[in-house]
Amino acid sequence: MTDEFKLDTRDLERRMDGAMNALRTEFASLRTGRASASMLEPIQVDAYGQMTPINQVGTVNVPEPRMVTINVWDKSLVSKVEKAIRESGLGINPQLNGTIIMLPIPELNEERRRDLTKVASQYAESARVAIRNVRRDGMDKIKRAKAEGMSEDDQKFWETEVQEITDRHIAAIDEALEHKQAEIMQV
Repeated sequence: MTDEFKLDTRDLERRMDGAMNALRTEFASLRTGRASASMLEPIQVDAYGQMTPINQVGTVNVPEPRMVTINVWDKSLVSKVEKAIRESGLGINPQLNGTIIMLPIPELNEERRRDLTKVASQYAESARVAIRNVRRDGMDKIKRAKAEGMSEDDQKFWETEVQEITDRHIAAIDEALEHKQAEIMQV
């Protein structure tokens, strides 16, 4: 076992990348004062007896910087889509025009912008915790291999590898957070 220990760094990176992708999805759902189709992704509609994402019951478009439109395919679902948007907590008041639901995106005030940067920070911290958990898992595997006879040099090598992967992902989170906060605070 001593000479054959090889930590699966690709698996660690894949798991850390998963945390980064989750963070990007959470950041995309944060409203920045500009219209974005991705802000509707977390919203589910009760369609035909099951919860369905909005983009599967209609076409989502962004015709203007401050407007999102949803062209609902089935007329009977228009009121359900409107209700789901109202109850989503986005703070957007949908306007009906036949089967088209228009969502005017209001300007964010300074206080709401600060609140959103705090939420973004919380999302980033959750992603950091997830990455640290993956790091701990990798370090535990190294410790078990050390207990089974791995040399100290090999242990240091693998610990350095895991730490470098972790540092790279934490830096990417910090950069993404900085970018998102700047985007939110932009008037």
